[in-house]
Amino acid sequence: MSYLLPTYANFPLTIVRGEGARLWDNTGKSYLDFCAGIATCSIGHCHPRLTEAISTQASTLMHCSNLYITEQQQELARTLVEDFAGTRGKVFFANSGAEANDGMIKAARRFGHTRPNKNGDARHEIITFNNSFHGRTLGSMAATAQKKIHEGFTPLLPGFHYVPFNDLDALNAAINENTVGIMLEPIQGEGGVNVASPDFLKGIDTLCKQHDLLLMLDEIQCGLGRTGTHNGWQSIYPELQPDTISWAKGLGGGFPVASFYLSDRAIDDAGTELSSIMSAGTHGSTYGGNPLACAAALAVLIEIKTSDLCTNVIAREQQIRSEVKSWASTVITQIKGKGLLLGFTVNADELNLTEGALPAPYLCKALMANGLLTVPAGTETLRWLPPLNVTEAEVAEALEILKTTLDSLKNH
Repeated sequence: MSYLLPTYANFPLTIVRGEGARLWDNTGKSYLDFCAGIATCSIGHCHPRLTEAISTQASTLMHCSNLYITEQQQELARTLVEDFAGTRGKVFFANSGAEANDGMIKAARRFGHTRPNKNGDARHEIITFNNSFHGRTLGSMAATAQKKIHEGFTPLLPGFHYVPFNDLDALNAAINENTVGIMLEPIQGEGGVNVASPDFLKGIDTLCKQHDLLLMLDEIQCGLGRTGTHNGWQSIYPELQPDTISWAKGLGGGFPVASFYLSDRAIDDAGTELSSIMSAGTHGSTYGGNPLACAAALAVLIEIKTSDLCTNVIAREQQIRSEVKSWASTVITQIKGKGLLLGFTVNADELNLTEGALPAPYLCKALMANGLLTVPAGTETLRWLPPLNVTEAEVAEALEILKTTLDSLKNH
């Protein structure tokens, strides 16, 4: 009997230990982990730099109120702004990606009060995109344009409009006098590993400037080195300068920590900075940015930078694409994504599946039996999210498992 709420469709696997890109179950079997906590264990399991940082900080100071200043929080904020956002701004710390996105939504609402429409009414509507995923809190769930996420939880928080991804005409038509922001994942992870086109991101930037809207980027899955650049948008359209960014998942390397950034850009002729609208009392988090979480995140970001993991990410993507292309497979019809956020589109007609089985989840189970852990992105896309420091040999091993498994399932 389990005392856990059945909110997850668990794979029949009990994990007890991890090291690098590998996990072990309670029978002693080893697995290559190309799920990595769903893009969370960005420098692998139990990395020495991360475990040492957590151990040292845990023996010094784990938590104190955000009413006080800690050096770890100040340094992590500086690192995120200077080394990752790249433009002046301020950071708020939370515990999860959904919380970070809720913070961005609150900031947009606040901006809409500061910059009302021509009638003097506060703007509050945010445009998001079909197949997006922004979290499961009430606010982030309302921002998520997937009906299956909404079912059983209506009425949702009002103020969101959903339009097709990569469709500038539909986006332009959806903007009205109450629109305050455009929120998107540069690469949709859960929704199928869908990449925004450069023209789409450029067009969004233009529309935001034209209509005085906030450009809101959800970098929770695609950010912090996963695409081979510091942020996902930089692998597509690096000229973009977002107003607000959310980061989580890989930020803590497996330790719960998240953040959202607000630019310091001026929002009026008086020079009022956007970041100043979230003043004392407008937002808070008891545990957000505690010294232990910040020490963990700093260790992760330092490892990403000093070990030049972005270069490794690009090399491993090229390795994967080159090898799969050489197979001339009729089962894998395309590889979507950037860096080590990759989606393999599966042709179900080419596989000998159990009746009624969905191809991507079915393939995940078959790969797990053969020692490779992966995760679906929808019903027809197999997603790979290995650690950013995964080796050439480990990628070659994973590719061999994938090919062997596909060959065993293929219709003959």
